[in-house]
Amino acid sequence: METSRDMDKLFGRFKREKIALYGLGTETKRALAELGDGYAVIGLLDSFRTDGRLYGKPVISFDSAVREGVKLIIVVARPGSCRAIAKKIGKECRDKNITLLDIRGKDLLETRKVSYRFCGADGVTKAELEEKIRRADVVSFDLFDTLVMRQTLYSDDVVKVVDCRLKEKGIFIDGFCDRRLSSEKALSTDAAPTLAEIYQNVLENLAADAIPEITAAQLAGLEWDVDFSLIVPRKEVCSLFERAVKCGKKVYVVSDTYYSRNQLAQLLEKCGIVQYTDILSSSDYRTGKTQELYHVLKEKEQAEEYLHIGDDIVADIQYAGRFGLNTCRLFSGLELLEALGGLGVLDFVKDLSDHLKAGMFVARIFNTPFLFENKDRQIEIATAHNIGYLFCAPIVSDFILWFYDCMHREQFQNIWFSARDGYLIQKMYTYLIHTLEQEVQTVYFLTSRSAAIRAGMRNREDICYVEGMQYSGSLEGKLKERFGIYAEEHRLENSLNCEEGLLRYQDLIIEKARTASDNYQKYIRKLNVRDGDVAFFDFVAKGTTQLYLQRLIGNHLRGFYFLRLEKEYMKERNIDIQSFYADGDKESCAIYNDYYILETLLTAPHPSIQEFDDMGKPVYAAETRTAKDISCFTQAQEGIFDYFQTYIALCPKSQRTVNRKLAEIFLELIHEVRITDHDFLELIVEDSFFNRMTKITDVI
Repeated sequence: METSRDMDKLFGRFKREKIALYGLGTETKRALAELGDGYAVIGLLDSFRTDGRLYGKPVISFDSAVREGVKLIIVVARPGSCRAIAKKIGKECRDKNITLLDIRGKDLLETRKVSYRFCGADGVTKAELEEKIRRADVVSFDLFDTLVMRQTLYSDDVVKVVDCRLKEKGIFIDGFCDRRLSSEKALSTDAAPTLAEIYQNVLENLAADAIPEITAAQLAGLEWDVDFSLIVPRKEVCSLFERAVKCGKKVYVVSDTYYSRNQLAQLLEKCGIVQYTDILSSSDYRTGKTQELYHVLKEKEQAEEYLHIGDDIVADIQYAGRFGLNTCRLFSGLELLEALGGLGVLDFVKDLSDHLKAGMFVARIFNTPFLFENKDRQIEIATAHNIGYLFCAPIVSDFILWFYDCMHREQFQNIWFSARDGYLIQKMYTYLIHTLEQEVQTVYFLTSRSAAIRAGMRNREDICYVEGMQYSGSLEGKLKERFGIYAEEHRLENSLNCEEGLLRYQDLIIEKARTASDNYQKYIRKLNVRDGDVAFFDFVAKGTTQLYLQRLIGNHLRGFYFLRLEKEYMKERNIDIQSFYADGDKESCAIYNDYYILETLLTAPHPSIQEFDDMGKPVYAAETRTAKDISCFTQAQEGIFDYFQTYIALCPKSQRTVNRKLAEIFLELIHEVRITDHDFLELIVEDSFFNRMTKITDVI
């Protein structure tokens, strides 16, 4: 929270105006204190409450604020909530000339900048290319960056991965990458070398006492294996290739490469292409595209009209044209990224790990060279799987790497992933452990805020703490949701609206907590908890669940969160929590801005836990999500897991680094693209503890 002096910087121009604060949480109390007496705060606004008093201020309706002549509404909420609130009252604020700012001073009425579009990318459309293919007798396709692409940012990254794989085998070649690339360049001056010849040159230029116990053929085989693992098809281009074959065209693959024809055939087969006229590899014919390779093609096929399709403006367009071929240039994935200014991604790419992450992103989002043909030339994402893969997976994967380092460094014997946010996280962590050939037992720990609170209540202070977490509904609903107390069963109808709130039912709440605590402990005893601290995963939280669970468990709980909220609010409660994002990062980090989205996608397919029965078995809440909702976020989770598996397979262990800022850039792009998955757009961000339901479209 800003100091009062900072408040003056943000809101000082409104000191002579009437102001209202939107929000009834504890953050509002602190905001009022920070604003002080110098601001005319006439009342507090809320989505569900329009009367009463709180923190010494009246709770008023929006209409009342308008009648009172309010000129500024300060939304005291987290960014995800701010977007939803702006959707609700933004139009009326504009109509009534009311400024709407969040507590950080951001203008919530500012028009969102235009989603990223291919305004300057004028390429050949898919229909135009199909017509060119129809007119041609012989069609040749470039391979790399045209028919297929690598899941890394630059082709040189392949050599860097090879260097890492060699070091994993205990083979160290000083200056390996430079030597490998310079050998290729030297041998390609007059001819097209094979990969084995390139590596033979590398070995020959090493000092006699520095030659490793590995042959050129083995080095070439290792690079081939690495490169093969990185390759994915450009599906729409491959589809055009197959259609050209079916139409009876003579279809060739023409590639400048140190790989043989047989190796290129394996790459094509991996991408689903098994029918073609022939493959022309420069290393087989000892000549490249800028030399005589197109002449080889014309000697093989005598035709009236040739068409060559590729991405390289020189090798694929200029030189093919010089040999009398018609040409068609397709954008590579990297060119599409650069046409959009790098989408902010390139500014934060640092090392090999980042190159792989960026390459995986480019290979998925720019897989088609015809993306600029979308409506308004805007990037479109059509599936929940791709939403998970492209936007959510990088930040979740980085967290898993950080979490593993924490667990490995301190050798935890008890690792608990709390329901329901820990459902996918446990799966990913277990996968990582398996790939590292380690054996670590983890627990998917059944819990929720409600379950922990129901079992953890001990005294008046506890009830006051829960009372302070504003519930958007009636006292009757609060008793039912948070404590499992049904008004009709206890004949509470005549007293539910009393001013004492929950405290009037202190004895009933604490009595029920005794039973809930006993039942919860029966469940915990079944887990066979080992001696030592328990590493407790939670997503984005203050620590309420951990606070009350600690009372039920003999072991010390140590929290490991994505982000800890309101640390100062829990300061005196001595909750032991480490956070992936430091407290100072909270205001600006994407996880803080967008955790509502992630929370909706990371959840488990089962309902929330309410409490445990007398056998220690979980009692679940009624499922409020539809089968379509569950299927949607399950697909998003599959995308996240797909990304993580790919990254772990491609990135050498020594290079797996965390880059929070790069991951945030990917996550923030969810606001900059057009999402056309209707099931995703119909998801609801549910928070039953606060009785709040928010449309996912209100937070993206």
